[in-house]
Amino acid sequence: MSDELTLLAEAGAAAVVAAMATDLWQATRDGVLGLFRRDAPDSAAPVGARLDEGAALVRTSAAPDDVRRALAGTWARELHELLRRDPACRVPLARLTAEVDGAFASGRAAVVLEQNNTARDSGTVFAVQHGDIHTTCGAGGATRQDPDDGPQ
Repeated sequence: MSDELTLLAEAGAAAVVAAMATDLWQATRDGVLGLFRRDAPDSAAPVGARLDEGAALVRTSAAPDDVRRALAGTWARELHELLRRDPACRVPLARLTAEVDGAFASGRAAVVLEQNNTARDSGTVFAVQHGDIHTTCGAGGATRQDPDDGPQ
């Protein structure tokens, strides 16, 4: 039975971290919190905080898949402990895992890209997400060229 719990915990952890920074995140987060609430109602706040911290790391990382791999081990241990304490969580965890996996397999899941850039006073922001931006400063000031725009 321990092997079954380990496999389910690992699959659940993989689904949880895969959903981070996607449009599946809120429902997945709520599902995980529901599992922990069943076991210990007071555990929801700290578990929620750890989930949110992980999702923020994924969302802001230049290498989100590396962050997901690192978080997967932590969540596999958390979920394994939960399943050991409350074996009745197996069915809802398996269901949540299947829902997340199914959404990715069908292409219904999309990555949520979030970026905030602020310029104050006389500042200028040159920002790009998941790409390159090239700037040059000459006598006339800065010019911007996006890779898709061609020469300026």
